[in-house]
Amino acid sequence: MPANGKIIDLRKLLAERFPHAPAAPTTRLVTLPVLDESTEGGLPRGAITELISPQISAGSASLIHALLHAAHRDNYFLALIDGRDSFDPCGLNNASMRHLLWVRCSKAPEAIKAADLLLRDGNFPLVIVDLVLNSPEELRKIPQTTWYRLQRLVELAPTACLVLSRYEMVGSAQLKLVLKNSWNLETFDTHDALSRVRTVVKRSHLQPPIRCELSGVS
Repeated sequence: MPANGKIIDLRKLLAERFPHAPAAPTTRLVTLPVLDESTEGGLPRGAITELISPQISAGSASLIHALLHAAHRDNYFLALIDGRDSFDPCGLNNASMRHLLWVRCSKAPEAIKAADLLLRDGNFPLVIVDLVLNSPEELRKIPQTTWYRLQRLVELAPTACLVLSRYEMVGSAQLKLVLKNSWNLETFDTHDALSRVRTVVKRSHLQPPIRCELSGVS
């Protein structure tokens, strides 16, 4: 029998033995208006969201700070995998920092290994993988099979995984967003830069959402 015929027969056998259950509606982690408004209620749990920041100083650092404040507000823990050891905690109070697990990496492969470990753990409602400052050459060496493995891991956990990147690279991401801003000098003077940041949906393969707020989680 030709090889293609054997593959088709194998697929039929697997489909009969292990039928797929209907996909359940996606639950969402409520975070920030800048994200929640464009994602129909929050970051999807059990999925990877890729947030692309093509502009220099697009606002990803401010976004991380705001997400940490949201974690403190709703009393849950956030894991930040810092791909280039670039996170600056200045401006954050001790109460907010107590809700943060900060994994400091110097190279992208270290960040991927940390993501693999934390997604297997499943105890963090939000895992952020910040690769914005890692070089394109370094990131291109990450095979797409790695991203699909991480997607399989996050599907088994009540976790929202947010990957911050400079350009589109995560093939397994079920939701892709683009981060844009309309900053000027007056914006910085008012210390309200995040209000000028917005996200635009580039691609979505998600089921209809179920909104899920965290409150009083220890």
